[in-house]
Amino acid sequence: MDEVKIKINEIFHSIQGESLLAGKPTAFIRTSYCNLRCSWCDTKYAYWEGTLTSVAEILEKIKPFETQYACVTGGEPLSQRGTLALLKALLEAEYTVSLETNGSFSIQEVPAEIIKVIDVKCPDSGESDKMAWENFDLVQKHDQFKFVVASKKDFEWAQEICHKHGLHERCTVLYSPAFGLVSPAELAKWILTAKAPVTLQTQQHKQIWGTDERGV
Repeated sequence: MDEVKIKINEIFHSIQGESLLAGKPTAFIRTSYCNLRCSWCDTKYAYWEGTLTSVAEILEKIKPFETQYACVTGGEPLSQRGTLALLKALLEAEYTVSLETNGSFSIQEVPAEIIKVIDVKCPDSGESDKMAWENFDLVQKHDQFKFVVASKKDFEWAQEICHKHGLHERCTVLYSPAFGLVSPAELAKWILTAKAPVTLQTQQHKQIWGTDERGV
């Protein structure tokens, strides 16, 4: 059988800036390609740039980082079939593995042990009609739904989706301010006023290294 290869944009060792694993030293594996074009995207360089890399080569590259956490992000990891083999290999290597996915692909085939951080695209992203809504019924308790909020309209839409689909009962819901469009303080005020049972998250890596640094 041919060796599985995935187009990889970058591999790096950094502090996890988002999700419930924020603050953890993590091996990041950023895949190439994305089928969406969110208005506020901050990783446009991953749309196409990358190098075909085998799963074995990826494991070898992250080994020197000596961390138990591995995050597969993008781009959109699930746009490449080889990502499933990578996720399984990371589990076999005894990493705690998270998958950051844009929400437009089904997570049906993703191993249950993977911590899936699933974007639910709000209207201001321009991609809210592309979601794989079946994912609402496929999550485990350790998974997380993430809403990037770029306006009050986005916030109200996110609230409606959460209540309509009972997301708070399924797993943790994260609200994140779209960088430069909504301030953390503003989003915090909306959450408190609405008494929303969500977790506010910010992009810690941008606070540490700034907005333009790659490989962090």
